[in-house]
Amino acid sequence: MNRRQFLRWSAAATATAAFGVGGYTWQVEPHWVEVVECELPVDGLPPELAGARMVQISDLHVGPRVSDGYLIDCLRRVATLRPDLLVITGDLLTYSHPAGEAQYGRLRRVLSHLPPARLGTVGILGNHDYGRAWSEPGVALRVVDEAERAGIRVLRNACTTIQGLDFVGVDDLWAGYADAQRALGERRSEAAIALCHNPDALDVLDWSGYRGWILAGHTHGGQCKPPFLPPPLLPVRNTRYTAGEIALAEGRRLYINRGLGHLLQVRFNVRPEITAFTLRPTAA
Repeated sequence: MNRRQFLRWSAAATATAAFGVGGYTWQVEPHWVEVVECELPVDGLPPELAGARMVQISDLHVGPRVSDGYLIDCLRRVATLRPDLLVITGDLLTYSHPAGEAQYGRLRRVLSHLPPARLGTVGILGNHDYGRAWSEPGVALRVVDEAERAGIRVLRNACTTIQGLDFVGVDDLWAGYADAQRALGERRSEAAIALCHNPDALDVLDWSGYRGWILAGHTHGGQCKPPFLPPPLLPVRNTRYTAGEIALAEGRRLYINRGLGHLLQVRFNVRPEITAFTLRPTAA
């Protein structure tokens, strides 16, 4: 091989590799869902919930950029996990004008495939559930209607108790409705799990008096992450809040789910996620 042939070969190989990586980030990884199995130790967990399976999904982004068929397949996969509890941490919808009414029909169709959890399903709203510029509460009301039609108890700065375990749901930070103290004020049990879409709310809101887990979404894990480096783009101020488990102050722990949907159909080294937690009592 002479020098000219080598340069041509190198250019062709580089172009092929770039095309392959581009195709992977566009067509493969955005739909290559990972089921992440974790244990979740909970203070004061009722004995009857020890070993229960709680599944978390987040950031479906039903709308023009995410395939309904893909999301329905994700929900079918959730069904195979046989959840005792199911939690949804916001951004069910990506609302776009002027699509309007048709988008609620799409949301209804997708959520009709949501499997029933044995003990109950709870969820919260995210910023995209509040429409354009997170400033359309009427859109949020319609999202709540469709979610509740599908069997999701939507918590808006509120708490509900299932089998002696409190679920504390905080409304969305960017929409301006988040109030952790109001939600925490409704607690009835020692055992609790909090849901909060945007993890920046852990630094902004008053969480005093709460020890335990907060489950979040919102970040999509950055969607693209170079190997061994943090993602270059994150929709949070605190760049610690990327994905997975993060220790916080005062006995709180955060888990950020990487989400199922996307705003741009691209992922690299950040697969979409379904999280399957096994509930355990904390060690004495």
